[in-house]
Amino acid sequence: MRNLKGLLMPLAALAMAFCAAPAAEAQVPTVLDGAYIKEHTRTQRVVPYTHIREADVMWARRVWRTIDLREKLNHPLYFPTEPINDRKSLFDVIRQGLMVDGSITAYDPGPLLTDDEFRKPLLRQQLEDMFTRMDTQYTEDLTTGDMMMVVQPINLESRDIKMYRLKEDWIFDKQRSTMDIRIIGIAPMKEIRGEDGEVRGYAPLFWLYYPECRYVFANWDVYNRENDAERRSFESIFWKRQFSSYITKWSNVYDRQINQYKTGLDALLEGEEIKQALFEFEHDLWNF
Repeated sequence: MRNLKGLLMPLAALAMAFCAAPAAEAQVPTVLDGAYIKEHTRTQRVVPYTHIREADVMWARRVWRTIDLREKLNHPLYFPTEPINDRKSLFDVIRQGLMVDGSITAYDPGPLLTDDEFRKPLLRQQLEDMFTRMDTQYTEDLTTGDMMMVVQPINLESRDIKMYRLKEDWIFDKQRSTMDIRIIGIAPMKEIRGEDGEVRGYAPLFWLYYPECRYVFANWDVYNRENDAERRSFESIFWKRQFSSYITKWSNVYDRQINQYKTGLDALLEGEEIKQALFEFEHDLWNF
């Protein structure tokens, strides 16, 4: 009888614990961090591109440009460097689309990092190796005094991406009498460092097909300096051209970038001349 009583008491205590667990979980409150539910951007649809017939394209030019996130106007694309409740940086949005949602595809820039024609999609394992690399260091063992090898993962952080490269087409549609700018590709740029640790330049991690990215960018908020209730999406920033950039190349017979024949300030001035030429071409079309 005593053995039976000793067996029943732990079972009863266990049953009470199981019964109390849901009640404890039910007491956890659901808190709304804000005065209202923000669902406009989350459910926003992408504005479809207007169809363009080849017969209506009177003039076209391909342009490559670089967005420097260190410029103040481009800070909404760079911050926050760590995700918060209602915002992420552009690179964190891209990483989630690649690794979590699987809604966008990354393309290999090639062995020379110059291929921007979306030829070879990257596999998931290649992306994981790109986002997380293993670093080997030697440290002293405090117990034996010997040098031991320690392997630790180093993640590619959002703060490490300070530039983006855009590839876009400038098209004059004579049917609508408008200059249409279509972004074709976007590439996050990584730093290239020398043996002394100094930055030697920037190179693309991978290329993304921008018309595919639009459906991801349209559902993430970007900070608005003037009004928290008027936040726009990343897609709106690119659609309305609310970013600062400089031209690094436009289509030419040599297929070369500006920095291959001009350097320093001369390269920046050459990019500004190209930008002015594009503006004047559109302006002259309406100069009667």
